[in-house]
Amino acid sequence: MKFLVTGGYGFIGSAVIRLALSRGHDVINVDALTYAANPDNLADHEDHPGYAFEQADIRDAAALDRIFSQHRPDAVMHLAAETHVDRSIDGPLAFIETNVTGTVNLLQASRTYLSQLPKPDRATFRFLHISTDEVYGSLGPSGLFTETSPYQPNSPYAASKASSDMMVRAWHKTYGFPALISNCSNNYGPNQFPEKLIPVVILNAIAGKPIPVYGNGENVRDWLHVDDHADALLKLVAEGRVGETYNIGGNAEVRNIDLVRQICRELDILRPGQAPHDRLIRFVEDRPGHDERYAIDASKIKTELGWTPSATLDRGIRETVAWYVENQDWCDKALIRAFGAANSPRLGLETE
Repeated sequence: MKFLVTGGYGFIGSAVIRLALSRGHDVINVDALTYAANPDNLADHEDHPGYAFEQADIRDAAALDRIFSQHRPDAVMHLAAETHVDRSIDGPLAFIETNVTGTVNLLQASRTYLSQLPKPDRATFRFLHISTDEVYGSLGPSGLFTETSPYQPNSPYAASKASSDMMVRAWHKTYGFPALISNCSNNYGPNQFPEKLIPVVILNAIAGKPIPVYGNGENVRDWLHVDDHADALLKLVAEGRVGETYNIGGNAEVRNIDLVRQICRELDILRPGQAPHDRLIRFVEDRPGHDERYAIDASKIKTELGWTPSATLDRGIRETVAWYVENQDWCDKALIRAFGAANSPRLGLETE
């Protein structure tokens, strides 16, 4: 197949592209090259005969029309989004513009393109919208998010993704547009932008800096390895049912503080001269609207498509920590590209 992947230089998008190319698919990477985009994520694939890159913003409707007309994809995998909760607290409008307006532009460009295809190609075209479990809000100590859980977003980021999900649903119901939606749990793995929790913990610990943990560290997340997520998305776009929503989880719930301590133990093994790394843990002021717990029921994708995650959290964290230890130059370059310096400011405390 020929996939149009938005946000392909990002963390999850680049994992999808690498896996798709390795399986013989062609890919058009549409990316605006914002602060979190990193061309190094696909440096080994730029000359691949099945790969093409288009620098374009999904807020630019004319650019999207041109790209569809020129490349004629078989499916769209929509990953381009503003995703950092802390950034959404400080600057919510950018999240509305990209995640909502940008998604509508992409839906419209896809629908226009679809209307021009021969009937057999229209029948097989798919639009997969990749979203988050944060649209469901926060769980208490028990229970799981299912595909029928009510939407109760608690941050500007989550609300913007919930809005984009509703737009995709409306285009399917109103226009018969062949769309699917996936909602995933927290991703982790190599090549994640260094302002997210796991890279922050690793890099601060390596540098001997305080490791910030929001609140009391009791917040619980379900962690999904990015390569497992990419595998699930390729299966969904090929075999998922049009009009359906699928939750994708890692079956790996853990409290934030326990995850941080696990990372510190791995670093103690890799860099024993600096052990114990958990001495650097500092509890800091919690961010506004911090959800207590996320947990995914991924039984639907398992039952319908036979997909389950392959990475255990222990193995995944061990390999991820080792990758960041061995690739600190990648991290420095990513931060310099984004901020002009090899450090990331703490965000999410502006509450005006």
